[in-house]
Amino acid sequence: MAGRLAGKVAIITGGGNGIGRACALRFVEEGARVCVADLDLAAASETARLTKGDAKTTVAVQVDTTDEAASDAMVARCVDALGGVDVLVAAAGVGSPRRPPSGSDQPHTVLDMPTDVFKKVVDVNLYGVLFSNRAVARWMVANGRGGSLINLGSIMSFVGASKNVSYAASKGAVLQLTKALAAELAPDGIRVNGIAPGVISTPMTEVTRSTPEALARFMNHTPLGRVGEPDELIGPILFLASKMSSYVTGAMLPIDGGYLAV
Repeated sequence: MAGRLAGKVAIITGGGNGIGRACALRFVEEGARVCVADLDLAAASETARLTKGDAKTTVAVQVDTTDEAASDAMVARCVDALGGVDVLVAAAGVGSPRRPPSGSDQPHTVLDMPTDVFKKVVDVNLYGVLFSNRAVARWMVANGRGGSLINLGSIMSFVGASKNVSYAASKGAVLQLTKALAAELAPDGIRVNGIAPGVISTPMTEVTRSTPEALARFMNHTPLGRVGEPDELIGPILFLASKMSSYVTGAMLPIDGGYLAV
């Protein structure tokens, strides 16, 4: 069934690769016009090219989501190019920081993690989501136009993990931010939801997937017993972006192979 996003305009942050790229490709197939936003403009442009759309269908925009003014400018650029915004997928994020290669290439512990490293993760994973959500919501409210905001949480939004404190803290905050925004923005016709992926085959999880001990730790706790693929997240995201989820807001949907079920 094609066309579930026909006539809609979507902004996808982190659209240069991984989950964001997979979303952009599918959204265009479903009839949406898409603004592919990423810190890496070349990667965003490549995603735009892969959609096989034209300038009226897909636009690539460089944005640092941790910069509030840049997030506002991203929305203005996309509205100018595509005529509005109905959907945001806030997929830009970073994983757990690791010690420099010159030392032990292992995750920081809470005892040795430099404060500026911790803050960088929070800046991207929390403030980047806040700024992009707020920029889109401000435009929607100002123009009397509701829509759907979709945030990328994680299984770490619900559980902690050793040597993962900055990531878990930032993603836990995304869960509560999503719920709070959903409650506040509902009267404006804006739904706010999220997905909570498990281990997905993206550049962000490469270290985990290439480290046997770390991968085994996740797989032993995942009933389906395998890593997920970016395309396996698209159905749930499409559901949250479309009219199919018109009575859903404030939800964080796990897509984790059953990790949170056991």
